[in-house]
Amino acid sequence: MMRLDKYLAEMGEGTRQEVKAFIRKGRVMVNGVPVKKPEAKVEEGKDQVTLDGRKIPYQKYLYYMLNKPAGVITATTDSRERTVLDLLGEDRRKDLFPVGRLDKDTEGLLLITNDGSLAHRLLSPRKHVDKCYYAKVRGEVTGEDVEQFAQGLFLAGLGEEKEEKTMPARLEILKTASAAGKEAPGIVSEILLTIQEGKFHQVKRMFQAVGKEVLYLKRLSMGSLKLDPELAPGQYRELTKEEMERL
Repeated sequence: MMRLDKYLAEMGEGTRQEVKAFIRKGRVMVNGVPVKKPEAKVEEGKDQVTLDGRKIPYQKYLYYMLNKPAGVITATTDSRERTVLDLLGEDRRKDLFPVGRLDKDTEGLLLITNDGSLAHRLLSPRKHVDKCYYAKVRGEVTGEDVEQFAQGLFLAGLGEEKEEKTMPARLEILKTASAAGKEAPGIVSEILLTIQEGKFHQVKRMFQAVGKEVLYLKRLSMGSLKLDPELAPGQYRELTKEEMERL
C-alpha cells in the first residue's frame, strides 16, 4: 500500500505538490470513485487509478538508459558532487540506482533501474556479461598488448589490497596516430576493450599495467544493451520493450 500522491508522482504525473492539487480538485479516481485526499492509500498493481479518465498503471520496475557525461559521479546521493541520478530530475523515483559505476571522467552507457535482481546478473563476473569501452590511450597499443589482455593482467594493489589478476579481455586496435598539444603529445591509440568484470578503475589500471595511460574513456555497451547514438551526454530515456526483452 502507498499514498495516492506518491503513486502518481512515482508514475511521472507531476511533482508531489502538483499531484496533490490534482487529487484535491477531484481529477483522480480510484476504482471508479473520486478520491480527494492525497494521503489515501492504494494498492499498487491491484487498484485502478485514473487521472482525468486516463488509466495510470503502476510499474514495479523502471529501466533508463543514460549517456553519462564527464564530471558527474556514479552515486545515488552526494552532498558536494552532482550525481547521475540528479540528471533524472527531482521527481524521479527514490528507489532508482545506477547499475555499476563509471569514473567521474568516464562517459557513456549507464543503466539506471530499481531492479536489483537484474543489476546483480549484469554485474556478476560469473555471468560473463560483456562490457565494451572505447578509449584513447597515450602510447602505441601493440599486438603484444592484445595478447597480454587476452591472457589477463596483474593489476597493482590499491591501499592494503594485494595484486590481483583480471579475467581475459578482448582488446581491438582501431587506430594509432601521432598527436600534438600539451594534453596528448606523441602517439595516441584508439581502441575497443571488452571486459566481463568491473574492478575499481579497471580499464585505466589495465593500461597502466602495460605502461600506457587512458586519456579518454567511454562505455558503449553492457551485454545486449548498446548506447543510443541519439542520446547526447546527460540525456536519458526509458528502455524500449525490445531492449528490456533482450536484457
